[in-house]
Amino acid sequence: MKQATTTNNSDILHKIESIEKELIELKLSVLKNLTPSKKNIISLKGILKGIEISEEEIDKAKKSLYSRIKI
Repeated sequence: MKQATTTNNSDILHKIESIEKELIELKLSVLKNLTPSKKNIISLKGILKGIEISEEEIDKAKKSLYSRIKI
């Protein structure tokens, strides 16, 4: 009976170790999918070069964007 219990405990420990390995692999897989891919980042710097925006236009845009929120 003792030998059966020892084998049983050994089997359980082996199963736990295999589950832990699978869990680590799953975590790594999920992390790889969550990390951003190395896509080209497009810079918008200078897109409005030479364009003048007045304070009135800024105020009008704020009112349009935040019409439901009082600022």
